[in-house]
Amino acid sequence: MKKNFLIAAILTGTLSAAFGIYAATTPVNSDATANLLSRPFKDSNGQAQTLATHQGKILLVNFWATWCAPCVKEMPELSSLQKEVQSKGVQIVGIGIDSPSNIKEFLQKYEISYPIMVAGMEGTDLSRQLGNKSGALPFTLLIDRNGKVAKTYLGRLKMEELHTDITKLSSEKSK
Repeated sequence: MKKNFLIAAILTGTLSAAFGIYAATTPVNSDATANLLSRPFKDSNGQAQTLATHQGKILLVNFWATWCAPCVKEMPELSSLQKEVQSKGVQIVGIGIDSPSNIKEFLQKYEISYPIMVAGMEGTDLSRQLGNKSGALPFTLLIDRNGKVAKTYLGRLKMEELHTDITKLSSEKSK
C-alpha cells in the first residue's frame, strides 16, 4: 500500500512539474499581447491607463491579488527591482485581480514603487489568454521593447533568474 502511494505521489509530482514547465514555456499569442498593451485599465486612483504608454521599454507585467500570499511577499522585491532597473528602460506594472476597493486599501498600507492597475476578476481570463493555463497567481510576463513576450513566470519569482533575464533583454537592441 505504501509503495503504491509513493509511486502515485512521485507520478503526480512529475506531472505537475511537467505541466508547470509547459505552462511557463508555451508561446503567447501576439494578439493577446497586443490586447494587453492596448487595453485600458484603471489605476489605483481610478484613472484609465494603458500599458502602451510604456512603449519602447521592457515591461515586467505581474498579475497578482491582495489575497495571494506569494504575490504580496514578492512585491517589496519588485519595488526594489523597479528602482534598480528603471535606468535600463525597464518598467514593472502590477495588474491586480481583485476589487478596486481592496487594491486601494492595500496600496494605502504598502509602499509600491511601480504602477498598479486594476483588472478585477476579468484579469484571470486575461492571464489565461497570455499563457497562464492554470489561472494561478502570481503570473508574470517579461515583454521586450517590441511588445513581444520574451518569457513567462508562474508562481513566486526567483529574483536571480529575473535579473538575468532582464539583463539579457536590456542588452539587446530593438529589432
